[in-house]
Amino acid sequence: MDLIARLRAGLPGEAILTDPDVTGSYANDMASFCEAGTPAVVVLPRTVEEVQHIMRTATELRVPVVPQGARTGLSGAANASDGCIVLSLVKMDRIIEINPVDRIAVVEPGVINAVLSRAVNEHGLYYPPDPSSWEECSIGGNIGTASGGLCCVKYGVTAEYVLGLDVVLADGRLLTTGRRTAKGVAGYDLTRLFVGSEGSLGVVVRAVLALKPEPPEQLALAAEFPSTAAACRAVCEIMARGHAPSLLELMDRTSIRAVNDMAKMGLPDSTEALLLAAFDTPEPAADLAAVGELCTAAGATEVVPAETAAESDLLLQARRLTLTALERVKSATMIDDVCVPRSRLAEMLDGTAAIAEKYGLTIGVCAHAGDGNTHPTVCFDAADPDESRRARESFDDIMALGLHLGGTITGEHGVGVLKKEWLARELGPVGVELQRGIKDVFDPLGILNPGKLF
Repeated sequence: MDLIARLRAGLPGEAILTDPDVTGSYANDMASFCEAGTPAVVVLPRTVEEVQHIMRTATELRVPVVPQGARTGLSGAANASDGCIVLSLVKMDRIIEINPVDRIAVVEPGVINAVLSRAVNEHGLYYPPDPSSWEECSIGGNIGTASGGLCCVKYGVTAEYVLGLDVVLADGRLLTTGRRTAKGVAGYDLTRLFVGSEGSLGVVVRAVLALKPEPPEQLALAAEFPSTAAACRAVCEIMARGHAPSLLELMDRTSIRAVNDMAKMGLPDSTEALLLAAFDTPEPAADLAAVGELCTAAGATEVVPAETAAESDLLLQARRLTLTALERVKSATMIDDVCVPRSRLAEMLDGTAAIAEKYGLTIGVCAHAGDGNTHPTVCFDAADPDESRRARESFDDIMALGLHLGGTITGEHGVGVLKKEWLARELGPVGVELQRGIKDVFDPLGILNPGKLF
């Protein structure tokens, strides 16, 4: 019996897509420079049992499986391989439970981040992880790549909110990890092992997520600086003095000018860096005043605090428009995701500017400055082979710079295809050997998302 017939034995007809024009649209995520193969079939299960049937079939026939969420990723982690089963989890989109007493939500992997966030808000609760694609990205994808977001400086990344998982293993067995309780340290932490594993160890079919009480509405300020070094000094002072901003973002001059050109926001051409800070504390105005003083002491030429939530939204608009504005500079972009210690942030930004000059490219940087996570965005003409080559080389130079500064090649986007060579450099041979050994335990046939990570 062939693959399609075997799948049909346990799946409804509408859950199986075989038209090449349709299956081809599932071949890749949003990353540049990442190869993608041609899937044999796309399956869209709605139940755990259907996922188990898919994995048993794949194991019996030795067919690779590529799990997918909403495909908003930026590393090629969801890219198809030739002849694979693309296992799309978008139809498993139920919020099973929201429990205000235990402060947990139980969800399927296809639930959209923003949908979950709004649902828990109705109970006076808060799910903090907020990737910039939160209106489109799925919880399963967030778990697979250990996503972050603007609020990470105060609230942390996805891994800190995943309490437990139901995972279908490569051979179709169902594994339950973790807990529903606020505390629990029984055995090895397999839950954390799956978070960030990019579908290489199993298929997440249910997640128990921790929630927090909904915080007060945040207020923001914007501070303009004559240099990135001055802005980064302010970041270091803010964190060293014990402040806990809910957001601390930085834009370099390239990003600022791109946003100015697109949205006519009126930021002075002399602004070399823009720092945005926000607080969701009981008295945010007082916190903003204290941070404003630190910005001025660090060299800010202007500090503009908001008095209302509406004013805060206006101040933060420039940051939200950054990627869209940079996408207008050239026909293609590569978004890097290098995280460095906060104390080395200025060196990272200045080094990236030097790389842009070296390769004759436009590279804009926005950063989650509070946690040192930078997003250098390389703008290039995809139709120009030489410019495309320089873009890829500059991307590699940026990652090398991050490692040199004591950082990591990815703070929140994952490894996928794009950075697997660099993962080996960061982990070292012993680290790679042990991680491959873990992969072999969970997936001895190597059918889960082959070609990713290692």
